[in-house]
Amino acid sequence: MDVCRPEDISPPATPPSLFSSVVTNNVTTASSSSSICSKKPLSPQQQQQQQRPTSHRQFSENNPALAYIFDEEQLDHIRHLKSSFQQLTPQQKQFLLYEIINCCDSSQLTYLNSLIAPRLKIDFLKELPIEVSLHVLSFIDDPKTLARAACVSTFWNSLLRDEATWKSLCMKHQYRRRNSSICGGELLDPPTQRLNFSYREYFKRKYNIASAWVHGGDVKVVEDGFGEELVTSLQFDEKYIVVGCDNHRIEVFDTQTARKVRTLVGHDGGVWALQFKGGEKHDPERVLVSGGCDRDVRVWDLNSGRLRHVLRGHTSTVRCLKMKDKRTVVTGSRDNTMRVWDIERGVLLHVLLGHQQSVRCLDICGNMVASGSYDHTARLWDMRTGRCLHVLVGHISQIYAIAFDGQKVVTGSLDSQIRVYSASTGQCLATLQGHTSLVGQLQLNGNTLVSGGSDGCLRVWDLQSYECTQQVSAHDNSVTCLQFDDRRMVSAGNDGRIKLWDIRQGRLIRNFSKPAKTVWKIQFNDTRAVVLMQRRRADNPEQNRTVMEVHNFDLEQAHHLRQRQKLSLQKQQQQQHNNNNNNNNEAVPPTSSSSASFSSLSSSSVTMMDTDEP
Repeated sequence: MDVCRPEDISPPATPPSLFSSVVTNNVTTASSSSSICSKKPLSPQQQQQQQRPTSHRQFSENNPALAYIFDEEQLDHIRHLKSSFQQLTPQQKQFLLYEIINCCDSSQLTYLNSLIAPRLKIDFLKELPIEVSLHVLSFIDDPKTLARAACVSTFWNSLLRDEATWKSLCMKHQYRRRNSSICGGELLDPPTQRLNFSYREYFKRKYNIASAWVHGGDVKVVEDGFGEELVTSLQFDEKYIVVGCDNHRIEVFDTQTARKVRTLVGHDGGVWALQFKGGEKHDPERVLVSGGCDRDVRVWDLNSGRLRHVLRGHTSTVRCLKMKDKRTVVTGSRDNTMRVWDIERGVLLHVLLGHQQSVRCLDICGNMVASGSYDHTARLWDMRTGRCLHVLVGHISQIYAIAFDGQKVVTGSLDSQIRVYSASTGQCLATLQGHTSLVGQLQLNGNTLVSGGSDGCLRVWDLQSYECTQQVSAHDNSVTCLQFDDRRMVSAGNDGRIKLWDIRQGRLIRNFSKPAKTVWKIQFNDTRAVVLMQRRRADNPEQNRTVMEVHNFDLEQAHHLRQRQKLSLQKQQQQQHNNNNNNNNEAVPPTSSSSASFSSLSSSSVTMMDTDEP
């Protein structure tokens, strides 16, 4: 629709209007208008009526109060003007309105705005049935947009508290429980198993955790727990972080506070492999198995630190081990053998013979175990019988990494190749080429395989098509650690760098931590990551020390933890203060007890205030 151009219309003017509204006093007074008609003098009764507050409803045509403002001739003229306006074309209406508005002063324009603005502000969601309104909101994928929409009005806020909207958003963002042996915590429990579950709160927490992964979480650094020792193995859950070192020790830390809980002592050589099971709500007991250079396999009660069994039989270093459950474990050794143990009773079940050189890596699925050896072969075994099911050949050099999911066995070798075998037939299904050096890191999840090599590259493979979908030049030296889930991937290399990647796009998100000399181990779950590395001492750059970082991405939980620690510290200081008061009361004469108590209180209060300062 065309609007008249300003040059085609007479210049703005402010002629006498039909009536003038004085906004500041909320009083409407009649004024003369030469363009319409002449106005008769007001009677005293009309002047008294004019002092009364006037609302918008007073100007309806059938309102008898109009008789005090207009005479009959004026009212007829207004009715005629209204009728004439309704007969105009839209363009003519715009012209007339333009002329009328140009004749209005600021108070009249303010009055017009108070009439027009509410009519233009139509809450379309309020006009629709609630089911339709919720369906409209379900098309919004961006949570920030939903958060802003919740601030529009009380009605919109009530709509956005509907659980169906947030459940749909959880599905779109794939916020669901992940199938990972290291994942735990109340956040990941299935919704149906949690009381007072809210999809809105669940989505909010998951979204904030994902954001903290991108921008950085709460980091606790442990610098004095290891010395210069080399770290060989790592595992953690929601309660414990367990670290195996080459100084014969196993260090146990509290996951929440990063404080050392205990040191497990007993091995006579470096600890090269460990794993624990348990710790779930229905099964809080944790069983830890460790092996190392002393050729012994030790079984521990992790919750108490008590040694349960020492399993002997290997004649060389225990290089790798895997637990099937809290009863059965398989160990691989440099003595070329594997052993299956009943760790509940502390007895040997089977000795698996066949490899001609050191057994370097293991993986378990169900009742089968896959092993990789320096003899260039991989083998598939039945743990129940101890029988070798298949010998997987094809590599021309040592095998350093293996992954097994029950259907496929994937191996990485010093010959720079990755081979995929059928677990049922033992046949080689594919040879994946691309790395130019040792493939020492593998992780398999469904049809996605991620490999890391000494060439510093990460490769993501699709095992349905056996094609490389992502190739990332990640590090300037060997990849020493990698782990991925359905959203992200963390890698570390001998260049001392730790990097966080978007696994879907192969894009670097950020450097995960400050550079180190060497990165020993990395492990993460949905809400936490643990990194063990070697850094140069700040006070003596010629010396190195092993450092552990615990990253917490559940910032809400981290805040609550700090509050609890702060309250605990205050209680301890208060208890110490009370003990000091009691000692002072016993040690001084009664006449001076009041003075001594005051002195003790003042000192303790100062200490508490200093502690509470940020």
